[in-house]
Amino acid sequence: MDGFDKVTGAAKFAVDLVIPGAVHGKILRSPYPHARIVSIHTTEADRVPGVLAVLTGKDLSDIQPYFGRSEFLNAPPDHPIIAIDRVLYAGEPVAAVAARDGAAAEEALSKIEVEYEPLPAASTVAEATAPGAPQLHSFASNNICFHDHVERGDVENGFAEADLILEDTFEFPMVYHYSMEPHTTIAQFDSDGITVWSSSAHPFIMRQQIAEIFRCPVFRVRVIIPFVGGAYGSKSGAKIDPLVVALARKARRPVRVTQSVSEAMMTVRRHAATCKIKTGVKKDGRLVAKRAELFLNTGAYAENGPIVTSKAMIRVLGPYRIPHIKIDAYCVYTHTVPAASFRSIGAPQSAWAAESQMDMMAEKLGIDPMELRFKNLLKRGEEIRPKGTPLDADLFEGLHKVKEALRWDGPISRDGKGRGVSFGVTDAGSPLASIATVHLDADGNAVLLCGTSEIGQGARTIMSQIVAEELCLPLERVTMRPTDTMYTPYDRSTGSSRSTTVMGRAVQEAAQDAREQLLRIASRSFEIPPQQIRLDDGNVLVGDRKISYGELIGRHFATGGGEVIGRGSLEKMRSEPARNPLFWEIGIGAVEIDVDEETGRIGIAKYVTAADVGKAINPMQCEGQDEGSAMMGVGHTLYESIIYDNGQIVNPNLIDYRVPAFEDTPKEFECILVENGDGPGPYGAKGMGEAGIIPPAAAIANALAWKTGARIKELPLTPERVWRALRDKRKP
Repeated sequence: MDGFDKVTGAAKFAVDLVIPGAVHGKILRSPYPHARIVSIHTTEADRVPGVLAVLTGKDLSDIQPYFGRSEFLNAPPDHPIIAIDRVLYAGEPVAAVAARDGAAAEEALSKIEVEYEPLPAASTVAEATAPGAPQLHSFASNNICFHDHVERGDVENGFAEADLILEDTFEFPMVYHYSMEPHTTIAQFDSDGITVWSSSAHPFIMRQQIAEIFRCPVFRVRVIIPFVGGAYGSKSGAKIDPLVVALARKARRPVRVTQSVSEAMMTVRRHAATCKIKTGVKKDGRLVAKRAELFLNTGAYAENGPIVTSKAMIRVLGPYRIPHIKIDAYCVYTHTVPAASFRSIGAPQSAWAAESQMDMMAEKLGIDPMELRFKNLLKRGEEIRPKGTPLDADLFEGLHKVKEALRWDGPISRDGKGRGVSFGVTDAGSPLASIATVHLDADGNAVLLCGTSEIGQGARTIMSQIVAEELCLPLERVTMRPTDTMYTPYDRSTGSSRSTTVMGRAVQEAAQDAREQLLRIASRSFEIPPQQIRLDDGNVLVGDRKISYGELIGRHFATGGGEVIGRGSLEKMRSEPARNPLFWEIGIGAVEIDVDEETGRIGIAKYVTAADVGKAINPMQCEGQDEGSAMMGVGHTLYESIIYDNGQIVNPNLIDYRVPAFEDTPKEFECILVENGDGPGPYGAKGMGEAGIIPPAAAIANALAWKTGARIKELPLTPERVWRALRDKRKP
């Protein structure tokens, strides 16, 4: 529905909006990873011609200057809008300027004088948890932001039963989201309230955060979301938005802040992780015990690190039958950029370790790694996590399809390529609370209002398809309006693979409500029971008589105008018990690789990805989402890593930070959609698009190990790292 506008450039993103009177905003950032702010002098900056306001922490005394996910911390929110007395990471905002043009804003930034007292900093989990480490927050002992634990059976007895025990440590890097559109926010603060135009994925969560920060009623905060150029978790909730609102409040003018890629890299990133994992297995390949400790580097502020940590804890289990488990996961503060949601939160980090170790066990036991997985896979209805929703998918079907697509007959192909396979299983959060309305107008066209943000995932198309299907309308006669919290019904968020499943159900219900009203109107008009009426292509059919929706609605209201309004609300899944998770999202990946042993470069000859989607409402979009997800996984597997040195990011740009290019896509790329109509969404759909990012890391590392004998436990698998591993393997 929106593809034409995007490819022709007609689609409007936040950076394209023209807001009357808007001025330019720029942010001054700390050069230190940890320092006390001794003083900030802004007199010279204020004197620059065209400057309207200079914002510092001193301007926040009359509001709540902190935000964040405090419900997980047993403490107040920890993230200041702008640094107040300390900076906790290099790149943290310490001042901001609003000026009539960008040049004046830049000049003013250069004239702000900040005196710092540098303090010791800890950039890694090991440094932050070491005795005597500098404490980031007084309430976080040993810099532990959050801890979670899950246990089943008796893990020590399980290891006593095992014939083989493997114990390993795996490292996963910090990764940048690289949305094509960096964060952009325009804010206006006036007598009518606060208006924010933002590239956010969570407008209603942001509305609540803004209201709490500025101590105003929710109805006085309006959030407008145009098209969003990708998010992947980087735009979940407020990021730079509260700062821009505070700057607009002081400037008394609308203010626009558009970040560069380098600034976005200093705003949010994915959690780096260390996973210590111990697994016990019988000699016939049956898993008996798993003990794991996960340490996630959440950066200077919590964001939603606790949620990510809990998800990583569960996702290290994989889709396997393991009688005895004991998992601990820790979210750790460090003096680095705050980490937050990133596609399939917590899963790539933990599955990288667990699925790599599956192949290590297969090698030692002399069992084909594909067969080892078949032997341990859970069946539909079995429990993955204690007291969680039972498995709602046929894992065997998906793995068989992948095996057939790769023509698997072992971990080395007949032409000498290395092969690897990996599972991705996510317990999608998919929180409920979604409301939608469908307006069937007197011209016979339908307008959909729902709060799902179009962030590139194709939500407008999918939601419009659902309305068209339920109302028997051509797709081109359905329009979904952009999100505007002043008019759009409430939606919890756009994330957790929830849009098609949760909001899709609310949209379906709204369209069905409109259809029932239309049938009742037609029933009265034709004086026959609704059961004798058919709907087709925007027309009401009774025998050989036909009337368009528009004409029928116009007659009903006797004015030529009017509309039928259908309402759908999903606070819980109808006639179903509470489910956590709402559904399990399953992805499987398998790969064939070539390795240049002279350079260490890995080439992907073939990649097969499979997604259990329940029902593919738009198969082409499903394939695109899954393939794109897999390529993001290839990115952090082979190339991507934010590198810190002495508390500073040394590669904060897209020259030094490498992402996959078209030339890096697999020579053969196959996507398999598993459709069993067993999801909780419309027509049996499940959420998808997240699980595909999980398998590439372990699948490729497994293929490398089978091909060369080099087992690498730290990502990314850069040519240098692979070359060094091969060199070490050849040493006597």
